[in-house]
Amino acid sequence: MNEPAAAKLIMLQGSTRCLVFGLLGLLPAVGLPFALAALWISGRTRQHEKRFWNAAKPYRQIGAACAALGTLAWFLVGVLIAFSIVSNSSR
Repeated sequence: MNEPAAAKLIMLQGSTRCLVFGLLGLLPAVGLPFALAALWISGRTRQHEKRFWNAAKPYRQIGAACAALGTLAWFLVGVLIAFSIVSNSSR
């Protein structure tokens, strides 16, 4: 396979992986690693978009948005749990 075609396939696969991992990032209790992986994959795929047109760009964008939402939600949950632990231990 020639080099540009292989690079385009890698970019398209990265976009679909970003969508899948981004949606998995919304799962309770296990979603944070998937959300971080989706953000990483989105960044790598976005670099390929500078050279080629990405037909699956909406998949990457939706996946990155879900991953960012999942990361933010689980960060806030972690902060609330830590606050609850600290406030209960001081009583």
